[in-house]
Amino acid sequence: MRGLVTYTDYLVVTSGRTPRQTQAIAAEVRQRLKDDHGLLPHRVEGEREGEWILLDLLDVVFHCFTPEAREFYRLERLWREAPQRVYEPPAEAAEAAR
Repeated sequence: MRGLVTYTDYLVVTSGRTPRQTQAIAAEVRQRLKDDHGLLPHRVEGEREGEWILLDLLDVVFHCFTPEAREFYRLERLWREAPQRVYEPPAEAAEAAR
């Protein structure tokens, strides 16, 4: 996002299958950032509903959507001019998540 906007350097976009799963993903991200780096979000939005959770870490803005919300808001399309990196977990991590 650097060079496109002034308020953040990175957007992280991910999905959970249900609101409960997006809440769990966001909670885990928050806990790991706190435990591993001593970071707390500057602002959190959407946690109660769980359809679209936003964690504002200033340099990084983390979004976690349900599939329906991700399709509706289409952030990847909105920011298509931004360079993208797709994360593919190692096979054993993907298998363990099932």
